[in-house]
Amino acid sequence: MRLVVARCQVDYAGRLTAHLPMATRVLMMKADGSVLVHSDGGSYKPLNWMSPPCTVRESTTDDGAIEWTVTSQSATRGPDDTLRIMIEEVLHDSSHDLGVDPGLQKDGVEKHLQELLAEHPATLAVGLTLVRREFPTAIGPVDLMCRDADGLSVAVEVKRRGEIDGVEQLTRYLELLNRDPLLSAKGPVRGIFAAQEIKPQARVLATDRGIACTVVDYDALRGLDSVEDRLF
Repeated sequence: MRLVVARCQVDYAGRLTAHLPMATRVLMMKADGSVLVHSDGGSYKPLNWMSPPCTVRESTTDDGAIEWTVTSQSATRGPDDTLRIMIEEVLHDSSHDLGVDPGLQKDGVEKHLQELLAEHPATLAVGLTLVRREFPTAIGPVDLMCRDADGLSVAVEVKRRGEIDGVEQLTRYLELLNRDPLLSAKGPVRGIFAAQEIKPQARVLATDRGIACTVVDYDALRGLDSVEDRLF
């Protein structure tokens, strides 16, 4: 992984355009080919990024400034996505071999909940089938990648308690997944936010972003809360 702290200007062009004026930021170039631009405040998520596969070309302008041109094939038939990073001053530049990451170790209940939903995805939506658990993206794995009855891709984020952070996390995954032409060929990848309990604010945010919310009965999934055994 390469970490660069620099005064830079960032311009994105693709499905839309975005501009970050000159300021000091952290540029992260990961071994998987992704490039992320971070600031020191506002949020833990990147201000802009380019997910793999992409190519990075480093050059020098006529004015002597360093320019990174990051190109990624568009998920649609439109022009390629391009991220241009104009570097005015480099404050730090280092590379590090992080080795193989063992992945996020979830607590017992949340991990088991994910396993149970992987075995019974149709409890989240009728006709839903599992494609893969821990589906990789440039910013971390999606808990469950599924396919609905119409063949559309569905990303599922599983939490024990559903809060706003979880919705934000799934939103970032969906932004990346919808850049993949193989996943979005039949239509946009949609999201399901599944938890034992979903906070009202998280539900409002998810609904606003077109993400479905599903409250999961852990005991019923485990087979400990059979409907036939209930009195009411």
